[in-house]
Amino acid sequence: MTLNLEDYIATIPDYPEKGVMFRDISPLMADGEAYRQATNEIVQYARDKNVEMIVGPEARGFIVGCPVAYELGVGFAPARKKGKLPRETISATYNLEYGTAELQLQKLAIKPGQRVLVTDDLLATGGTISATIEMVERLGGIVVGTAFIIELTDLHGRDKIKDYDMLSLVTF
Repeated sequence: MTLNLEDYIATIPDYPEKGVMFRDISPLMADGEAYRQATNEIVQYARDKNVEMIVGPEARGFIVGCPVAYELGVGFAPARKKGKLPRETISATYNLEYGTAELQLQKLAIKPGQRVLVTDDLLATGGTISATIEMVERLGGIVVGTAFIIELTDLHGRDKIKDYDMLSLVTF
């Protein structure tokens, strides 16, 4: 039986600030069947693209990407906040509502020509994913797709990554 994954996403009004409708995947992760279904849908998408590596930004990208990598039998590389990774890294900055943020990826995380899927829990404005894609490509990886549990369509993140194939399981 196929579940309606939207039923497993909580909406918290006015969090983290007034006027924001926060979409929380915690109920989905807490339900084994829903979490498995979401993971399996992304796994199938990745299989169809012959993915060789998964990259996910801190921290919920780990929650989405790691079980997908495990199921596919491929590696996972974390894109982390500045200063959190040992060894040599590259970095990319992206805009936040107030200021900028920086992500880093280890230089040895991606092999040139490797087929990469970039995953995260949610696509909002696209800044985090764009920065992650930029780093993968600078290391010679080929981003063959992006996958999200949730897409917030009014924030137009899809426009920032329009040149990349994309899967979103639930849209708001």
